[in-house]
Amino acid sequence: MQRLLWPLLLLCALLPAQQLQVSEHTLSNGMKVLIHPDRDVPNVALYFFYKIGSRNERPGTTGISHYFEHMMFNGAKKYGPKQFDIQMEKAGGSNNAYTNRDITAYTDWFPKSALELMFDMEADRIRDLAFDPKIVESERGVVYSERRMSVDNNPFGALYEQVNAAAFTAHPYGWPVIGWASDIEAWTMDDLKAHFKMGYAPNNCVMVVTGDVAESEILALAKKYIEPIPSQPPPPAIRTKEPPQLGERRITVKRPAALPLLLISYHVPETRHADGPALELLEAILSSGRSSRLYSRMVDKDQLVLGINAGTQLALEPSQFLFSMQVRSGVDPLKAESALYDELSKLAAAPIAAAELEKAKTQKLADFYRSLKTISGKANLIGQYEVFFGDHKKLATVAGELEKVTAADIQRVAGQYFKETNRTVGTLIPAKGGAQ
Repeated sequence: MQRLLWPLLLLCALLPAQQLQVSEHTLSNGMKVLIHPDRDVPNVALYFFYKIGSRNERPGTTGISHYFEHMMFNGAKKYGPKQFDIQMEKAGGSNNAYTNRDITAYTDWFPKSALELMFDMEADRIRDLAFDPKIVESERGVVYSERRMSVDNNPFGALYEQVNAAAFTAHPYGWPVIGWASDIEAWTMDDLKAHFKMGYAPNNCVMVVTGDVAESEILALAKKYIEPIPSQPPPPAIRTKEPPQLGERRITVKRPAALPLLLISYHVPETRHADGPALELLEAILSSGRSSRLYSRMVDKDQLVLGINAGTQLALEPSQFLFSMQVRSGVDPLKAESALYDELSKLAAAPIAAAELEKAKTQKLADFYRSLKTISGKANLIGQYEVFFGDHKKLATVAGELEKVTAADIQRVAGQYFKETNRTVGTLIPAKGGAQ
């Protein structure tokens, strides 16, 4: 038996022990509650996944979902400005949040002794978030500053924004999550309150609790603090579908930068699509580690680029497979582009070797199991699978779905999606004015 098969077989053998026992409940106001006890350490991870992201915005309000990632820490009725962080730190906990095209997630980690405090504070900001005009304007300035740092003064951010806008001509995935500058300047108080009302309703949220907890105590706290918050009409359905791309699109950005950048986008299906596992494995085959196809050729052998990344992101609707690379000094970006297309053509032309496919499966399974090592990792995965795959129980099918992928599947998927007519190519060419 080939040596590469042993890690995969070992991981599959461990699968029954890794399956998560999750109890599922729905409060009377529509909030879904998922509970996974894990008493290895006396800590708790409390995650809230609000199904509101940049795709739920409209022209004139882009970036407003990300804005609330800031506002949710700026005071409510019971716990005033900055008190969420202050009280959590006093209790020995920490928190974070993230926004993408589809969701806004809030993440809390804390000792079990702070459990009731956390439910009280979360309920306070869900139910009675403050809209103090001074704080609203202060945070508008913070978000605008973040945009300048991550887009206006960042070569990759500037290129990504332009490529994304060119790749999606109709669907709201083409809007930047951080928002267009003119929209950040123009949100009104009415815009903010309407977006909060529809997006932060309990029936638009999945709560995940992992750690040193009992199902009964979480339900009791949820009923005491969360259930009295009324439900609201959900965000309107996204009816716009991105039409098929009929030819290659190319954009060029000229701005100060140290080196040229390449960003190439291919349209691919939504995360839960049947081709998802094959696309995950293509990510590993192409760019995971020094022995991957693109790294070994473009970084090591031909020395065309300093680094290369490839892959997809979780998405509720058809999204992108992205390739990004920083071109070496003195190398024509077209030469790096040609090498990439050559490697993609090889994948579509012939089945990959069994050993290479098994290595990719092992890499992806190892990544998956590593993410289950902590209570926060488990909470994040449970919530993501509930939202993006439609059911947290599909966590138990990951190994089986990857194992089913064949060399023929890899060949078909590469040929189907990595086509010239399906790509948008962005090149950043350094302009005079200094490196960034």
